[in-house]
Amino acid sequence: MMFSWYNRILAKRPILVQSAFTALLFGAGDTIAQHMVENKGYQGHDYERTIRMVGFGGLVAGPILSHWYRFVEFKVKASTPFKELAIKVAMDQFLFAPVFIGVFFSAQGVFEGKSFEEIKQKLHMGYTTALFNNYKLWPTVQLFNFYFVPLNHRLMVTNLVALGWNAYLSTVNQQTLVESIKV
Repeated sequence: MMFSWYNRILAKRPILVQSAFTALLFGAGDTIAQHMVENKGYQGHDYERTIRMVGFGGLVAGPILSHWYRFVEFKVKASTPFKELAIKVAMDQFLFAPVFIGVFFSAQGVFEGKSFEEIKQKLHMGYTTALFNNYKLWPTVQLFNFYFVPLNHRLMVTNLVALGWNAYLSTVNQQTLVESIKV
């Protein structure tokens, strides 16, 4: 029943629905980071941080990822299904992921009110580690996603896996914030 409701609203407004669910799951990822990784508890929860993550998920990640998956689906064609899959995953990991991770740290810096120099420092401290760890998780996820999952559900699969990934990114972003205060 819930899945059929989701499919109905997804068919009517795919970008809006995917962006809203992305916002929700980015917020959930941050909450997981704060409570299960950083052990802050409810008293120490940073609600502004969660709002920044929700904002990034709904206003940046959701629309960008929705359009990215459509672009890859409709523009990437190859002589065999295997080659097409390999090209999609390679484009996702070697073109999209490096840019998107940079956009994440930069947007978080903007949302935090950081200066250009502080955002550069944030990128310097978090980007390489996040990109390296991206390659430990996402190529396998995207192989599965591009091969088995219909286009309209790819972002949901990504978002579900990203609960843990967003918790990780939120933690790395917070560490860059703490480190930049020390500098």
